Amino acid sequence: MLKSKLQSFINRYEEINNLLISPDITNDIKRMTDLSKEQSSIQPIVTKAKEYIQVINDIEENKMLLDDDELGELAKEELKTLEVRKPELEEEIKILMIPKDPNDDKNIYLELRAGTGGDEAALFVGDLYRAYLRYAEGNGWKVEMMNSSESESGGYKEIVILVKGDHVFSKLKFEGGTHRVQRVPATESQGRVHTSAITVAVMPEVDDVDVHIDPNDLKIDVMRASGNGGQSVNTTDSAVRITHIPSGIVVTNQDQKSQHKNKDRAMKVLKAKLYEIEMQKKMEAEGATRKEQVGTGDRSGRIRTYNYPQGRITDHRINLTLYRLDAIMNDGVFDEVIDPLIADHQARLIEANGL
Repeated sequence: MLKSKLQSFINRYEEINNLLISPDITNDIKRMTDLSKEQSSIQPIVTKAKEYIQVINDIEENKMLLDDDELGELAKEELKTLEVRKPELEEEIKILMIPKDPNDDKNIYLELRAGTGGDEAALFVGDLYRAYLRYAEGNGWKVEMMNSSESESGGYKEIVILVKGDHVFSKLKFEGGTHRVQRVPATESQGRVHTSAITVAVMPEVDDVDVHIDPNDLKIDVMRASGNGGQSVNTTDSAVRITHIPSGIVVTNQDQKSQHKNKDRAMKVLKAKLYEIEMQKKMEAEGATRKEQVGTGDRSGRIRTYNYPQGRITDHRINLTLYRLDAIMNDGVFDEVIDPLIADHQARLIEANGL
C-alpha cells in the first residue's frame, strides 16, 4: 500500500518536470512559480520513495538468490542490511507525508506575560526570555524586541519579541501556554518555595494579505512612555496604544523613540494576535484532526513546571521530566524538551492521518 502511495508522488514529480518545459507554462510566470514550489515541496518524499522502492525490489531479488550455491551467502548478508533499512525508511517517509502546517516556516511573535505570583512571576518572565534568547542564538535566529514593560522588581510584566529565522514557528509553536515556576524568592527569609506562573503566546508573523483590519475598528492613543528612568525613557509622547474595538485586544508599544515606529510595531503585533484568533476559530470548526496538526498551545492550559529546588523541568503534556533545569535555562538547550514534543506530535499526526 505504501509503495503505491509513493508511486503517485513520483508520477506527480515527473508530470511537473514535463509541464515546466512546456511552452504554455514557460510563458505563465505565476503557474511556473506554483509548480516549482509544489515540486520542491514533494522532492524530499520523492527521493526517499525511490530509495524505498529500490530497497523493496532488492529484497525480493535477494530472496530469490538465497538457494543459489554461489550467491546465497552474499544475498543473506545483503538482506540483513536491507531488512534494517526498510523500516527506517518507512518511518522517515511517514514523517515526510504528514500534512504540512502552513505556518511552520514563518517567523513568530513571542509574548511572555507575568501571571499569578507578583514579583516572582515578573522575574521569571525575564529568566525565560533570556533562556529563549540563548536558544535562538544557538539556532542562528535573530531576535528583535517589539515591546517590554518592566516591573519594579527588575523583572518584566510583559515582553514581546519577534524571532526570525528558519523553521522558527515549527520549533517554538509548542511553547504557548501557562509556564509554572516553583522556587524560593530572594526576599523569602523562611526558605519557603513559592509557586507563580506566566503565560506564553506564540503567534506567526503575518502578511497584510493574511489579515484585514478596518481602520474604523481601531482606537489609537499616544502617551508618554513609562520606564525606570535613565536615558532610555522617551521624553516625548511617543508610546502608542492601539485598541481593536471588535475583539477588545489592546497592544502597546513604547520601545522605539519614534511614534511612527511604535505604531507600526504595535500594528504588526495586533495583526498576529488577530490571526491567532482566526486560526483558533478555524481549528474549532475543523475539529480534532486540525488541532493535532497545528498543535498550538492553549494559553489557559498549564503546560510546563520549572522546579528550581529540585533542578527539575516537567512538561505535563507528554509526562516528560528532566533534571536539566540549569542547562535548559542557562545554556538554552531547549531541544531537550522541544524534540520529544515534536516527536509526540508527529506520532499522533501519523496515527490521525492513517499513515
